[in-house]
Amino acid sequence: MAHAAPRTRGAIERGGTPDIFSAKAHRAALVALPVVLGLVYGYWAAANRRYGGPVTGWNLLFGFLTALVFAVVLIALLTLAPKLRRELHAVAWAAFCGIAVGFLFSQSGGSVLRGAALGLGVTAGVFAIMFYRFYTQEDAQGHRLP
Repeated sequence: MAHAAPRTRGAIERGGTPDIFSAKAHRAALVALPVVLGLVYGYWAAANRRYGGPVTGWNLLFGFLTALVFAVVLIALLTLAPKLRRELHAVAWAAFCGIAVGFLFSQSGGSVLRGAALGLGVTAGVFAIMFYRFYTQEDAQGHRLP
């Protein structure tokens, strides 16, 4: 019969999962993750814009500029949004995701109304999810739960 592994009293009181990465690794990830996501997003936008045609210098420039803007905005969002109240925090993430999806769709040649509708739909869904997440992770005064 299997039994649970014993834990110390401190581990029980702390709860949650252990943090196995150092503070230096977390700081590096705060920059590396947005840069990698930005490169993926920039490639995706450039691929949508060229419609399967040949890769040109302008297409590469567009992809790298899109990646740069995406990464900078994501780093700013990761840095500044946690300081906002939960409603504004959820709105910031929802706006970022809705704009990102709407922009990608606009690069594929779809209509403006369809792109706006898709962006608003994503914004509404992300807002609902993020608001629920932040609402359940804070107390009534807006302080994060341990």
